[in-house]
Amino acid sequence: MSNKTVDFWFDPACPWAWMTSRWINEAAKVRDLDVRWNVMSLFVLNEPNLDELPEQYQALMPRTLPAVRVAIAVAEQYDNETLGRFYTALGNRIHLGGEKDSAVYIPAALEAVGLPAELAEAGASDKWDEALRASHQRGIDLVGTDVGTPVVAIENDEGVKVGLFGPVVTPAPQGEAAGKLWDGVYAVTTTPGFYELKRSRTSGPNFDNLTADL
Repeated sequence: MSNKTVDFWFDPACPWAWMTSRWINEAAKVRDLDVRWNVMSLFVLNEPNLDELPEQYQALMPRTLPAVRVAIAVAEQYDNETLGRFYTALGNRIHLGGEKDSAVYIPAALEAVGLPAELAEAGASDKWDEALRASHQRGIDLVGTDVGTPVVAIENDEGVKVGLFGPVVTPAPQGEAAGKLWDGVYAVTTTPGFYELKRSRTSGPNFDNLTADL
């Protein structure tokens, strides 16, 4: 398996998606992968049923919007590598650093990547919402609506893009272990008719083996 392009949809707020993104970065070091970053939104995903969510999640969803709005602004104006580095910088602050205030972690992430501070203004604007919803929909069209983030998509042997939610894993596998997980994900994703493997989670996101790097 070589020269595989992997499309990865993320919302910066999701710790599981960020964990999976650390895995795919590791897998790309030991397998010939090109990761193409895409923005999705937990707010947009849950918008139709927002009133049915538990109160804590109803309160959380609008707070996820600033980061995805800035991320899509970066995606629309810069290249894939820059978007990936910005996502890493956000995750370093949100998930490793425990920062909860978007007014703090967005400017800090922009500065870390060398992006203009003015981009933070996109977080409070609907200027990029059409592009955000279009990016989100491209991912959802591959997997359906009864999933979350991340979404990973790969072309099968017939050249058709196939997507799955996940993998959900903790901690993020390193080195050849990351490559072995990729091999399995590739196998099931490109198997015609494959839909789901799942078991109940017994632990939360474990970031102990991760460092805040770009």
